[in-house]
Amino acid sequence: MRYAVLGTGTAGLTIAARLDDLGHSVVVGTRNPPDTLARTEPDVIGNPPFAEWQTARRQVGLGTFAEAAAFGEIVVNATAGPVSLAALEAAGAENLAGKILLDVSVPIDRSRGPVLDPGNTDSLGERIQRAFPDLRVVKTLNTMNCRVMVDPARLPGPHNVFVCGDDADAKRSVTELLWSFGWPAGSVLDLGGITSARYTEMLAPIWLRLLGEIGHPDFNFHVQIA
Repeated sequence: MRYAVLGTGTAGLTIAARLDDLGHSVVVGTRNPPDTLARTEPDVIGNPPFAEWQTARRQVGLGTFAEAAAFGEIVVNATAGPVSLAALEAAGAENLAGKILLDVSVPIDRSRGPVLDPGNTDSLGERIQRAFPDLRVVKTLNTMNCRVMVDPARLPGPHNVFVCGDDADAKRSVTELLWSFGWPAGSVLDLGGITSARYTEMLAPIWLRLLGEIGHPDFNFHVQIA
């Protein structure tokens, strides 16, 4: 499959690397490719700049959001939640129409808390679906650290990943991708339509609180079913 991964942060590059390892063709999308390639310093959490990362992933391409979206059969939104809609607008509705969007973004406004924006009666997943009605949005993988997203076996014992979206075929395709990441069939919980994105997005503040208490991001949520 051809995948577009929008976003060059830790989550985007972790997912891009896993897709590459699985034999998929990947193009990473960014707002300004020359600026992305020109960076020489690690990011704020110490990750190497993109050009250094790409030395071990030379088959992974880099393009604008629009170029990546045009390339991908499936698009992964791994941009920061507050800028996701702008990034998708830059990708272009014509390049997204009819495609599956795997949305892992979290709408956290860190300048205020962190605070969810939107929250409670709306979600970023829903806003994306309304803004791009021809896009088949599936919200998933947004309740855990990116290393757990692509390697669930790094945690001992059972734990869960949620999916929600209005298109059953799109959710089925995304679920198959999750299986290829190593998620057992019983660990994938379908929460229904895209309105359920508001509930999974609301797990972000408690996840951040747990991160502060636990001291590392290697944890996840588990639903015990009788």
